[in-house]
Amino acid sequence: MKIKAAVLEEIGRPGPYASTRPLTIGKIDLEGPREGEVLVRMEASGLCHSDLSVINGDRPRQIPMVLGHEGAGVIEEVGPGVTRFEPGDHVISVFVPSCGHCGPCRAGRPALCEPGAAANGKGEMIGGGTRLSRDGKPVYHMTGVACYAERATISQNSLVKIDRNIPLDIAALMGCAVLTGAGAVFNTGDVTPGCCTAVVGLGGVGLAAVMAARAAGAEKIIAVDRLPEKLAIAKELGATHVVNSAEEGAREEVRDLTSGGVDAAMDFTGNVHALRFAYDVTRRGGATVTAGLPNPKAMLEIPAVLLTAEERTLKGSYLGSGVPSRDIPKFLALHAQGRLPVDRLLTHKIRLEEINEGFDRLEAGEAIRQVITFN
Repeated sequence: MKIKAAVLEEIGRPGPYASTRPLTIGKIDLEGPREGEVLVRMEASGLCHSDLSVINGDRPRQIPMVLGHEGAGVIEEVGPGVTRFEPGDHVISVFVPSCGHCGPCRAGRPALCEPGAAANGKGEMIGGGTRLSRDGKPVYHMTGVACYAERATISQNSLVKIDRNIPLDIAALMGCAVLTGAGAVFNTGDVTPGCCTAVVGLGGVGLAAVMAARAAGAEKIIAVDRLPEKLAIAKELGATHVVNSAEEGAREEVRDLTSGGVDAAMDFTGNVHALRFAYDVTRRGGATVTAGLPNPKAMLEIPAVLLTAEERTLKGSYLGSGVPSRDIPKFLALHAQGRLPVDRLLTHKIRLEEINEGFDRLEAGEAIRQVITFN
């Protein structure tokens, strides 16, 4: 079938993207679902820094590619062997397809699925190959989702079914911003009542972590960013203190607020300098968590002796170190209770044709979460 999609044509094209148009809008071909796959009519897709990092070249991928990994929609068709879904189901996409059989999947860590990672690295489906093409040539999928399009063929292992009453523009944010940010708080950082935490980087993922830290009962939640407007929003969403990392003495300010450092510092920037800031404000015996995705060439340098002498922990958090089928319903329940006000993250609704302008806003820090709506 023919579908309208936003296709990344060239990596590293300079901004402003409204002028240079790295993403073109046009008709491409989509193959229907194969074994274990479904066809989803996309209703909402979020703009995320992970997509921007492909556009600007920080994380090179195969091109041409349909980006988009944070989406929600309605299943229109199911392929052979699909057991968990049927037409009409409302679903959220997950950016790591899991096979269910490799070592990490058997250990309950689907975010680290080995065949899923291999497929994502090649821009293909976990079932092999692509379902997208143009003029007979492959068009690649971002993370097996490729939801900057009217429709997407997606593995059933990349989807979570949700209640049909949940607004799909809010639901879309659960697939990355909330799953990553709140997951880092509850799963990786193990934030518990009475502890102190710092959240470094206040985009959609970082602000989701601020809300989750409040829901987890943290005593002190220190929000850190370079933009005063982001700090103000974090304060509204539950941060007990805010620190501008661009100001001299910011590290000392965090340590003074917490009598030596936080129990868990979480970095959501994709910037190694910000990650080092998070490490420096972590207390003795504490954990530093990063969910950022820096350029692969970026290197982090820390005093190795502190890992032993201060029993420090440095952890990565991918997909919120979670199990999406378990965590997304939990986060949706917190949202329904008013404890995770995800709707506060949604600052712009845009059309697919406005996607380049949307990435300009994202790069400039002028938006938290923007969602493409298709109807």
